[in-house]
Amino acid sequence: MPDDLYQRYQAAARAHREHTSGCPACTDRARCPAGERLWTAFERLQDAYLARQRSKRTR
Repeated sequence: MPDDLYQRYQAAARAHREHTSGCPACTDRARCPAGERLWTAFERLQDAYLARQRSKRTR
């Protein structure tokens, strides 16, 4: 059974990469409003996924 959180996390990473590859305003240190929303979604999902992974290891 696929891990939904992992899939959403990876989809957010892809969406951010696709956006930044075509957006001249987005860099490693600065983002346009759309790029910032995508980055924030990616960070939130990544944090949730990694926290869940850590909790599985400490059980």
